[in-house]
Amino acid sequence: MDRARSESLGDRLEQAIERHADTAGEIERAQAAEPPRGRLRRTVMWLAITGVSLYLVLPSVIEVFGSWRRITEFSLLALAAMAGLQAASLACLWALQHVALRARRWRPVIASQLAGNALSKIAPGGGALGAALQYRMLVQAGLPAGSTVAALTAVNLLVFAVVLALPVLAIPALLRGAVDRSLLETAIAGLVIFAVAAGAGAVLLSTDRPLAWIGRTVQRVRNRLRRRRAQPLDALPDRLLRERDRILQTLGPRWKRALAATVGRWLFDYGTLLAALAAIGSHPRPGLVLLAFSGAQVLAQIPVTPGGLGFVEAGLTAMLALAGVSAGDAVLATFAYRLFSYWLPLPFGLLGLALAPRAAAQQA
Repeated sequence: MDRARSESLGDRLEQAIERHADTAGEIERAQAAEPPRGRLRRTVMWLAITGVSLYLVLPSVIEVFGSWRRITEFSLLALAAMAGLQAASLACLWALQHVALRARRWRPVIASQLAGNALSKIAPGGGALGAALQYRMLVQAGLPAGSTVAALTAVNLLVFAVVLALPVLAIPALLRGAVDRSLLETAIAGLVIFAVAAGAGAVLLSTDRPLAWIGRTVQRVRNRLRRRRAQPLDALPDRLLRERDRILQTLGPRWKRALAATVGRWLFDYGTLLAALAAIGSHPRPGLVLLAFSGAQVLAQIPVTPGGLGFVEAGLTAMLALAGVSAGDAVLATFAYRLFSYWLPLPFGLLGLALAPRAAAQQA
């Protein structure tokens, strides 16, 4: 744990690139090549890690779920708005994957995403299993294996890159914002930040110099912080450019549409949290609300519990309290947000399996 805390920004960025560059096809091939005893041992290990982790975060989960009786404080309009915002977020993700996969039909994309997302949220180490399931379903629907691997990799890199950028873009709002703000001002601040994220993403995807400068800066800071404890980095800018080029090669001329869908995916998800806060009459600080949201998405990447269960609840509740939301309202807002973003999509995984084309010869 201490070692994880001491990792520098450069190490985390490099590890994030490596982790999200892992392809579903490689995962599937590794699982197929692994002997049964090895798979059993790995499964038992993940179950043990997940069990211990859930035990540690259980108080936060119980506290959040203990607020379910207060769901009556939400009007039907507020609940409908949160459901609609989550549906729009999912639609943006489907659009992004549709562009990356260059699929002619939407059904395989939607069905595989619903099923893979559900599996990733209920299985230990579910991110890899969810990606492998989606890959298998897409290939069974008739998509080429190689291009499917590249598309899923590009989608993961692009989605995660926007998440990493949001906390940085929230800093100006955090420094200049007043403690008490209306939800309208908070929403406007969020829209501005997401618009800036879209513009910055377009610049980084279309030009080399800004991305190379970011790589050199992160590399320089990392090497200074860990001068005596690790081998210095010397190729991070080139690596960032290579990964960017891989994304562009996969997305093709429709990369602008893909970038808009990526930003929209997180914008509508962020709107779900704002709708929960608006429904209970909270007036949080805009920068800290966005930081709380961004932190929750990073915590959701922790693989020791499915979908970051427990870690997200604890982190989001604490950050909302720092943003000026009362403790009780922070717990309730977290419960409402996770209800729509985590729990309600799970049953749709079965729908995805039911909608999936069965014949491998079918074309997408």
